[in-house]
Amino acid sequence: MRLFNHTARIATTAALLAASPTPALVHPHVFAEARLEVMVNPDRTVKSLRHLWRFDDVFSSTVLMEFDQNADLKLDDAELQEVANTVHSSIAEYKFFQMVTADGKDVEMVPPPGLIVNFEDGQFIILFESTPKEPLKLAGKINFAVYDPTFYTAIEFTDDDRMAVASMPDDCGRKVIRPDPDEALAQNQATLTEAFFNDPAGTDMSKIFATKLELTCKASG
Repeated sequence: MRLFNHTARIATTAALLAASPTPALVHPHVFAEARLEVMVNPDRTVKSLRHLWRFDDVFSSTVLMEFDQNADLKLDDAELQEVANTVHSSIAEYKFFQMVTADGKDVEMVPPPGLIVNFEDGQFIILFESTPKEPLKLAGKINFAVYDPTFYTAIEFTDDDRMAVASMPDDCGRKVIRPDPDEALAQNQATLTEAFFNDPAGTDMSKIFATKLELTCKASG
């Protein structure tokens, strides 16, 4: 996952901290298997979104090498905290790669106060939880997506069960939508500008390719 600051690297880390891509580099360099769990309150409002991202071996090794300050081939608590702080500040600009909409309107999320990071079986793992800024009722059509608007990181949900809803109301339907890239381009041709084709990282139109969890619920009385 690339953790940006659009003007310069914040540490050689890693793809996490690379400078903005040129058009020739606009394709995934880092891969993460993800899990998203939507937590629901008894009053049918969304309590939080729980995220888990597990990164590929190459990127995980890069993180280890860059932050292992004492060269003992592992990250101690202080080093892990440095990773967490760096990642947090780097992806905050990109709303933590989250997109939530209610009946087509953007839903603002409260930034997580911090991240939990760890290594497990040689893979770098990030966990965090975010909450809606305003109460988000499960009514109508609610969409949740996780994607990198710069195209640098491919955040993948390897099966539909990895986009889950805890305590989903009985009158809600759940669907995971995986857009076909060619179809997505064709359907959005009218709204895609020349800037997108020259450098999609600068347009945030990568959301049309994002895997989405769609909930369709009856309006509560």
